[in-house]
Amino acid sequence: MHMFLTLVSGIAWTIVYIEASRLGLRDRTYAIPAVALGLNFAWEWTYAVRGLAVDPSAQAGVNLVWGLADVVIVYTFFRYGRAEFPAFVTRWMFVGWGVVLFAMSFAVQWLFLARFGADDGAGYAAFLQNLLMSGLFIAMFVARRGPRGQSVTIAVAKWLGTLAPTILFGALKDSGFLLGLGIMCSVLDLAYIWLCVRAKRDGEAFTDPAAPESTARPRPSVTAEQPS
Repeated sequence: MHMFLTLVSGIAWTIVYIEASRLGLRDRTYAIPAVALGLNFAWEWTYAVRGLAVDPSAQAGVNLVWGLADVVIVYTFFRYGRAEFPAFVTRWMFVGWGVVLFAMSFAVQWLFLARFGADDGAGYAAFLQNLLMSGLFIAMFVARRGPRGQSVTIAVAKWLGTLAPTILFGALKDSGFLLGLGIMCSVLDLAYIWLCVRAKRDGEAFTDPAAPESTARPRPSVTAEQPS
């Protein structure tokens, strides 16, 4: 069961990263909220390098795959992310802020590692940043006034990718703290899935007026007079 849930989480999050890379390149934006992206990138590389060097395991290999997949998303953030910010934020201000964000994300992971150790530190940091990410995905949807750079695939895979370790570490390994965080993640993830499904079904109601013309859904033209 441990291996099965680890693989479910690994596959689901890999789908998130592949889809986020595809949408980011297609829509010329970043598809994972910036703070969550920084924390995830730092977590994956911290525990991939440490795991492969100190305690090789299936999870360490999964972390490495995630870290490599995240490189493309980080590229889309630095390449296209400036357009998501107000005009007074210059290109160099944005890049500088991004570098500081990623540096602080690594510092946060190393502080968790130093304070709680590898096992607890990895679990606590992962679940807390997943809860943050779940909320930030909803905030990103609202800020962009629609699903630009987002999809039902990302929403469902993110939910499953967090649900599997919630069952493994929260329920099977009897950690009430991680179980509680995992349940809150699921609540927010299901709300985000609902938003994405609703947007896919009724795209006109969620069209982002700031979206590039190529990604906006065209409105049908009226070619005949409506009957009275």
